[in-house]
Amino acid sequence: MHQPVELPANQPKQFYRGGEAIAALRGGESADFGPEDWVASTTTLFGRSDAGLSTLPDGTLLRDAVKADPDGWLGADHVATFGADTALLVKLLDAGQRLPVHCHPSNAFASKHLNCRHGKTESWIVVGTSGPNPTVYIGFRDNVSADTVANWVSTQNTAAMLDALNPVRVKAGDTVFVPAGLPHAIGEGVFIVELQQPTDFSVTLEWQGFLANADVGHLGLGYDAALECVDRTGWGANLGSLIKETQHTGGPFRGSVNLFSADADPFFQADRLHVDGSFGLEPSFAVLVVLEGSGSVGSLPVRKGSTVVVPHAAGETGLTGELVAIRCRPPLLSSVEGS
Repeated sequence: MHQPVELPANQPKQFYRGGEAIAALRGGESADFGPEDWVASTTTLFGRSDAGLSTLPDGTLLRDAVKADPDGWLGADHVATFGADTALLVKLLDAGQRLPVHCHPSNAFASKHLNCRHGKTESWIVVGTSGPNPTVYIGFRDNVSADTVANWVSTQNTAAMLDALNPVRVKAGDTVFVPAGLPHAIGEGVFIVELQQPTDFSVTLEWQGFLANADVGHLGLGYDAALECVDRTGWGANLGSLIKETQHTGGPFRGSVNLFSADADPFFQADRLHVDGSFGLEPSFAVLVVLEGSGSVGSLPVRKGSTVVVPHAAGETGLTGELVAIRCRPPLLSSVEGS
């Protein structure tokens, strides 16, 4: 019953373009305005009742399967801390155009204003790029006053907002940690595997040209309240703490590469697995994204583009073949306050 399960693409329609890189990885057809594939998702789009949820091959929503057997899917220790909550959302995200400048609330803000224990800290694993200048924009370069941010938003001064951020050129193998509150944007041609807390909370500073109107951008709170979640501190001298280069540039490599710093542990974990033969997976709820090659997860055949959810109760599972995969897991429990 509790065996690894391959999941089909799950691309709820978004407000921005993209999806070709997802189609190329998976071997399917590109869906315009399908730039995000929500993998093993128990999360819905903000304000929606079902859009975004992943469905298992038997037609059951993964969310409902987890609620029916949380220990089997997540493990007793995880359940003791988070209940029947995976505490994780994984996406494939292919930016077919630059995303708007936006940020996400913290746990404390979400608890106070949105009745949710999770904010939305996230991390990006760059798995491909296209175009002449694949760039992400992260954090203000210098401290910015609350009045200045409010003025940028009210006047939709796009140039000033983007110019205030730190542009960072990225390549495959780079990872970027994006703590809650950090204003950011992903540039055109950047293809990532994104790990995040399981919410769809975004405060969109730059809504004009992206959203239907300003009311869509502030989570129903009004911008006066929503902008309180913005990290207005300058990150220009501290970008190194957010960015990690993980690409292996030597000869043949077998094994696991940890992709994030310890700052990510209270939110999620990820490693890149280079398998030539076999690799043992310890018991854990996990989401696997196969980037290269083919093989199997337990008895389940996988290939480039496969996305797989692994229940905790699958136990020790062998990953065999010749392949490269990203393994995504929930928070490291020892790092979570109150666990």
